[in-house]
Amino acid sequence: MTLRVITGKAKGRRLKTVPGDTTRPVTDKVKEALFDILGGDVIESNWWDLFGGTGAIGIEALSRGATFVRFSDLNRLPIEIIKENLKICGFERQAEVKRGDSLAMLRAVPDRQFEYIYIAPPQYQELWLKALQLLDENPGWLAAGGEVIVQIHPREYKPLTLVNVQESDQRKYGSTLLVFYEKT
Repeated sequence: MTLRVITGKAKGRRLKTVPGDTTRPVTDKVKEALFDILGGDVIESNWWDLFGGTGAIGIEALSRGATFVRFSDLNRLPIEIIKENLKICGFERQAEVKRGDSLAMLRAVPDRQFEYIYIAPPQYQELWLKALQLLDENPGWLAAGGEVIVQIHPREYKPLTLVNVQESDQRKYGSTLLVFYEKT
């Protein structure tokens, strides 16, 4: 699968992928739909691409005018690929790349707030549920009016009772489900 930046400052740049099946890169169709939904709200926003993978979502956000993106991933290879992709696109100065356990990072005292937190973890391990529950317990990571966007397979979805974030929308694109949660 060829990964590329769809639009904005880095439009058309090809992104490197992580070899093997440890990551599941988002399709252009899903990426385009996501950013069409968000529209101009991306401009001057701060993002956290929680399970960074290739960094494609955060890099697309930067290309479309986001101010800053934090990328985190547990594994060394995705971290190196994210760094290379940021360099390809010229976005190193607008990004922070952290290797480590994303769930442990969510438990920490927030060091900044994000308008968008994107959660696209490895499938079928319920990591999206754990991440969302941790964000609900530690909502200081989200700016006022902030959103959490979860990318999962539709079979993984289950409704949740949360206190500080609530589901606001769902969009299904083939084998990908995007679920949107707003800070209450």
